[in-house]
Parts: sequence; structure tokens; C-alpha cells
Amino acid sequence: MPLELLPCGEWADVAEVSGDSRWVNRMAELGVRVGSRVRVLQPGRPCLLQVGQARFSLRGDWALQVLVQPVVASA
Repeated sequence: MPLELLPCGEWADVAEVSGDSRWVNRMAELGVRVGSRVRVLQPGRPCLLQVGQARFSLRGDWALQVLVQPVVASA
């Protein structure tokens, strides 16, 4: 699912980051790479994310280029 559709407060594992190689590399530098865990703090545009202890926003359609798999809470 696109990161933009992840509900507020939910954690997910990054499955794919697509787009221009410079943008994909920049996202990797910020910690958004396949296998990393992210959380949406504020959905929409801009989309506010948490990656580790860092927080940053993605503007425009950028959050659509990050595909995630929601983390299922264990009981």
C-alpha cells in the first residue's frame, strides 16, 4: 500500500521506494529504504513521518512512491 494511505499512528515496513534514483538514494540516506520501519504521524500532504528517532515530511506525491506493509500487532 502507498505510505500516504497508512493510518495515522500506524507502523509499517517499507516494501519499495520507487522514482528517480537520486530521490531513492536521498530517501535511503534518511532511513527510508526497503525493510526499514516507518510511522505516519500526520497523514495528507505534507505527510509527516517518523523513522527511528527522526521526523520529516514528504510533500506532494512523494508519499505515493513509498510502498509499505503495515505491521500487524501481536496479541
